[in-house]
Amino acid sequence: MISRKLGDHFSFDFVEVISTENISVKPFDLEDNSLIFTSVNGVKSFFENGFEIRENKIYCVGKTTEKSLAQKGFQVFRTEKNAVNLADFIAEHSADEKFIHFAGNISLDTFHNKFLPESVDYKKVILYTTHLIYPELSRKYDAIVFFSPSGVRSFAKFNSLEDVQLFSIGETTEKELKKFTQNTISTSKANHLDDLLDLIKSMQPEA
Repeated sequence: MISRKLGDHFSFDFVEVISTENISVKPFDLEDNSLIFTSVNGVKSFFENGFEIRENKIYCVGKTTEKSLAQKGFQVFRTEKNAVNLADFIAEHSADEKFIHFAGNISLDTFHNKFLPESVDYKKVILYTTHLIYPELSRKYDAIVFFSPSGVRSFAKFNSLEDVQLFSIGETTEKELKKFTQNTISTSKANHLDDLLDLIKSMQPEA
């Protein structure tokens, strides 16, 4: 997909910066609860643990997360590009619903910060753990692309973010990058891979 989108004159590497591990959770009844998914890993771990979606309303963050649910045969009621926007939508339109958020151990507490216990019935269930790998790179790159705040933290521990083009999948990842560099960051406004690749292509000189 990347070569097709950017063209053959681009060369790229994938560098592993995080790993995930499923947590075994005994499935429980989800009746009368709306479900929140904020990552593909959350969706994957949900089904691997044997949970079942019946008549539950589904909310999610990101088109990739939505696509992973569609591949399982489920339609999402509302998708937002980031957790803050989804929290705002729920607070305004769905505050009377009960929510279960299936997430990882280092997911942002956006929903806890947005909703007081008395205003929204919200529960987070941790289904996977994220481990930072902290790679050390010897090769020099012209550009580096980041897809998550945890990926930024892992990479930045032993690698410089200066004198290189920086790209971010979304505003949350951009915010994390700004903790480590004053360098300019180009960020996808739509928060998905297709838009990010268009952004990268638009900022490169023609071959």
